[in-house]
Amino acid sequence: MSSCGAPEQGNALPANVDAGKEIVLNGKVTSGGEPVGGAFVRLLDSTGEFTAEVVSSEAGDFRFFAAPGEWTVRALHRTGNGEAKVSADGPGLHEVAVAVG
Repeated sequence: MSSCGAPEQGNALPANVDAGKEIVLNGKVTSGGEPVGGAFVRLLDSTGEFTAEVVSSEAGDFRFFAAPGEWTVRALHRTGNGEAKVSADGPGLHEVAVAVG
């Protein structure tokens, strides 16, 4: 659906990913409690610098692999924008919910 070539997003981790060794920011974009697909989801570092972008799946899912630190996840959609902060101190699955509207 996306013309930007972003990897397809989904809720399940790929088989080759060990959440015990990697920092995974896994989340969902919603509006009024409903999933929002097709949102541009951006990962910003602690200084606000753009790091990566993916497009949320039809179910609103997105995922980033990150380094330890403080991150901002920003979702941009035609229905509105939203953002969430996440602190990823070490390996594991870090859930992120971003509401737009």
